[in-house]
Amino acid sequence: MRGRAELTSPSRGTVPIMSSSLLTAMRNPVIRASMLAIFLFGFGGAATSPYQSVVGITELGLSDAFYSALIFVAALINVVVSVTVGIVADRVGNYRTLMLAVILFGVVGYGMVYAWPTKPSFVLATLLLLPIYGALNSLLFAYVRTAANDMGGRDAAAVNSAVRAAISLSWVLVPGLVGFVLSARGSMLPAYLLASLGCAANLILVAFLLPHKAGVDPALGKRLSYLASLAEILSPRVLGRLIAIALISSTLHVNAAVLPLIVTGAAGGTATDIGMVVGVVALLEVVFILVWARIQYRLGHVEALALGTAVYVVYMALLGFSDRPWHIYALTLVSGFGAAALISIPITYLQDLIADRPGLGSSLIAVNIFLGGALSAALFAIGTRFSDYSGTALLGATAGLLGLVLLLMLDGKRARVPAS
Repeated sequence: MRGRAELTSPSRGTVPIMSSSLLTAMRNPVIRASMLAIFLFGFGGAATSPYQSVVGITELGLSDAFYSALIFVAALINVVVSVTVGIVADRVGNYRTLMLAVILFGVVGYGMVYAWPTKPSFVLATLLLLPIYGALNSLLFAYVRTAANDMGGRDAAAVNSAVRAAISLSWVLVPGLVGFVLSARGSMLPAYLLASLGCAANLILVAFLLPHKAGVDPALGKRLSYLASLAEILSPRVLGRLIAIALISSTLHVNAAVLPLIVTGAAGGTATDIGMVVGVVALLEVVFILVWARIQYRLGHVEALALGTAVYVVYMALLGFSDRPWHIYALTLVSGFGAAALISIPITYLQDLIADRPGLGSSLIAVNIFLGGALSAALFAIGTRFSDYSGTALLGATAGLLGLVLLLMLDGKRARVPAS
């Protein structure tokens, strides 16, 4: 049935090995250009996110409460815009024009904060311009999905993994480089200039290197109203799976919150240890994302995601019991391996939930990010209210386990049925 996820494992006797598909994808100039575009998209976030709170609170004088509310509303706006843009993209059948439009919001948003560093400019950029720019993430993955479909469709997982690795690579390389550039300055604002220049480079790349590509027959999208598309997202079939993936994804956010606190608290480490651990895990993620692409090509999305979730749940549980710095370092391999699955495999899984409309299906990525972040905030609040940071890590592991159980309840049987 169109729109339903194809969650079965590929027949091992009828498909080539995943590495061949990945090499084929990498030889495709559209895929290579898309990887560079997604790297440049990641560049903006990686350049500014580590310093956003410093700029907003310390340099511009926003209160902690106002900043927290600003970030929450901005995340909500990003979800609404991503879904809306995805629906529009499927209706008009043109991803590149919409990508160019949202990239302009990034150029202006980042550039405005640097050129006019005031509270109003920061709030306008953070609340409206940059959330609209954030819709580029879903549009790029929708564009890549159509390119993968042109290659035969079954290469989607390999292509998505390669493109997702480009974002991780930006987070490995960019924060350190930007930190080096800013080390001799008293302000973090130049990070926004660098991000704006990165958006400008992406604008040129998309305009001249990405060909026009229609994801669906525009007549299909035009038959479905905006409300009908929203109703499909909220249907039990899609919503139940979104909740499962959000529970699983929330473990990543919980880890990001508690890891530094456990390192410098229960484990007795230092700020240097935090930087080392985060850097090592980020580098491992880039490598392991490609490993998971091979695994999911052989096992199928559900089985691979279930395995990756189990690994990460074990990591979170062990993190909760860590009380020495070497414990944290020893867990980097487990963390990197599990996290690579949780940041790459859900992309293809979510797209396949509404497979006949790549724009709307890819917008579920933004919905999942928001739901996962909201769940992690609730878990952190509950965990720190009734326990300590180590207990909160265990609570995060429990949420991941619940997500895994729900995923297997919904799709476990289908995942074990061989492809016809």
